[in-house]
Amino acid sequence: MTRRSLPLNGIHAFIVTARHLNLTRAATELCITQGAVSRKIAALEAWLGFSLFDRHARGLTLTPRGAALLPELKSGFEQMVNATERASKSAGTVRLKAPTCALRWLLPRLVALEQQRPDIHISLTTTTEHSTQLENFDAAIVYGPPLEQGRLLFAEALTPVLAASLLKKTPLQPADLTQLTFLHPTTDSTDWQLWLRAQQLELVMKRNQHFATMDLAISAAVQGYGVTVADVTLIQDDLAAQRLIAPFSASVRTGAVYSLLQRPEKDAPPFLAELVAWLS
Repeated sequence: MTRRSLPLNGIHAFIVTARHLNLTRAATELCITQGAVSRKIAALEAWLGFSLFDRHARGLTLTPRGAALLPELKSGFEQMVNATERASKSAGTVRLKAPTCALRWLLPRLVALEQQRPDIHISLTTTTEHSTQLENFDAAIVYGPPLEQGRLLFAEALTPVLAASLLKKTPLQPADLTQLTFLHPTTDSTDWQLWLRAQQLELVMKRNQHFATMDLAISAAVQGYGVTVADVTLIQDDLAAQRLIAPFSASVRTGAVYSLLQRPEKDAPPFLAELVAWLS
């Protein structure tokens, strides 16, 4: 084999899997399926000519040869990451990770920043995970409980929204919602129930559609598919453009917030401080 055919993705998958000794957790961190993790490791094992893991019913263990190889591969991979980090810093690139649910709020701000400062390039990676680890990123927007080390961007507050085409009468009463399809930002009804309890209401939800993220539920509401609860900050632009209508003034805090994590100043690329100030 030539050096060109070395499966670098397999090395990364091996290092992550060796840290967790669990394919599910490794797949979650790598944002791929368990099957994809297994295939990447298998490709590396085929290249090496020996097994890296012993597979058991309760998980994985490193083989003796895998354990011996791990420190050198980990060191080499970290050197490669550090080299690319130094190169990206000199090129004015800031690597930002953000959950997909924050994109409605985030993207217009990134566009405005790059229009004002074309010398700054934001390399955006989206994820459905809400990990608090920066990993190979310079900054990360994290959704979840408040973080001591994070900078607060905004707190989540939910209110019902729908397309204007669905407003058959005004003012709309909460009971009128039962004639519509309820769009749920999660696979359960937690968000809707939180808002209803805060208003001391009980509604019969005859028709329901569940989505994996709030952004998908909001997009469905914009298309007139039904009524969803959405964060008031995320839908500011949709309300201003009248793509969505918020028929009730009441909102409810969920306890979750959007926070911004950043690398320590000594490790940060030149333009990170400007990005943080812009988003804050």
